[in-house]
Amino acid sequence: MTAGKGDPTRPHVVIIGAGIVGACTALQALYRGFRVTILDPGTPGGEQAASYGNGCWLSPMSVIPPATPGLWRKVPGYLADPLGPLSIRPSYLPRVLPWLARYLLSGWTEARVLRTARGLRAILKDAPALHRRLAEDAGVPDLIRDRSGLMYIYPSRAEFEAEAMSWRIRSEVGITWTELGPDEMRQSEPELDRRYGFGVLVEEGGHCLDPGAYVAALVAQAEAEGAEFRREAATAFHLEAGRLRAVRTASGEIAADRAVICAGARSKALSAAVGSPVPLETERGYHALVLDAETGPRTPLMPSDGKMSITRTRQGLRCAGQVEIAGLEAAPNWRRAEILRDHLLRSFPNLPRDLPAGRVKFWMGHRPSMPDGLPCIGPSRSTPDVLLAFGHGHVGLVAGPRTAEVVGALLAGESPPIDPAPYSPARFG
Repeated sequence: MTAGKGDPTRPHVVIIGAGIVGACTALQALYRGFRVTILDPGTPGGEQAASYGNGCWLSPMSVIPPATPGLWRKVPGYLADPLGPLSIRPSYLPRVLPWLARYLLSGWTEARVLRTARGLRAILKDAPALHRRLAEDAGVPDLIRDRSGLMYIYPSRAEFEAEAMSWRIRSEVGITWTELGPDEMRQSEPELDRRYGFGVLVEEGGHCLDPGAYVAALVAQAEAEGAEFRREAATAFHLEAGRLRAVRTASGEIAADRAVICAGARSKALSAAVGSPVPLETERGYHALVLDAETGPRTPLMPSDGKMSITRTRQGLRCAGQVEIAGLEAAPNWRRAEILRDHLLRSFPNLPRDLPAGRVKFWMGHRPSMPDGLPCIGPSRSTPDVLLAFGHGHVGLVAGPRTAEVVGALLAGESPPIDPAPYSPARFG
């Protein structure tokens, strides 16, 4: 069984970050008999966390990275349109140029996109079922819908065919779907605006009804199993002869045998501190939540002309999306969240057009993104005692359980359930 928090005979691992990856990793370490401490300056599942505000999708088919062939032609337009689906704040452009160059090159050819898709598929496959088991163990099975399906919707088949490469790659990595014509769309989603006449239903997809509460429940379960949660931030590491001795915080050192960096968009400096400088950037994402919405989709949807997810949650109807490259410190641009709200209202005409401000809630957070679309999972360069597990971009929530399985195996010296090579931090030189 698991080791108690006070058992000094067990090897001690410090999990840095209490988001979805950190929570799942803590549980995997406990299952393997480690003594576990979780560090995070924020509340698990709180609004400061990327896990809290994501689009709620548990999407095994999210294997296409944001950068695809020809994207470079659109960059000037993105710079000119600060409210487009992907924007780069001009003041931040000089700083992000090296990352942006790698980002564009990673999707330069279909072969490169396929390579990324294979890597993502390995950590996303069967994810809804993995989440379902975690939720059941944590006593919150009602938060996971593991067989709900997920639907991409288009005005017509022509728009679907314009994305032929993405769907061809999805098929090649084993994803199947059902195509819906106008009549089937009306039967499936009677409240949806009639401008959408074609849909693609991926039945293996699922969703989470409250990601913040879900992550909080997983951390609470870890504490119940013996983990200690400390509300503080890791600042550095104490290494001797290539071995970890302690994790440093503002209040002092925490003696440790192992550590895992899973602090999301704030992992970059910690990774560099253990000899693994990586090109981690933040893709700022937004959501708008209509509280107690009168209508909405039966199945979570993603409109092709909005590039956002629309999902019923416990609180209301959430639409999430947008990519803004502006760093960690810039103030939110709430107009981006208003764009999501307005698209939602157009997609479901029965929603009131005069929603009072008190019924709409906006959020902005930071996706931790690597330029090649794959996370960093594996040992740091300075010491095998510190593992990296961050950089999941748009798939952090869905990829949390499998990532944790890989990290747990590496901590214990076991063979991981999937080949970890595609995610090695060493791929950045």
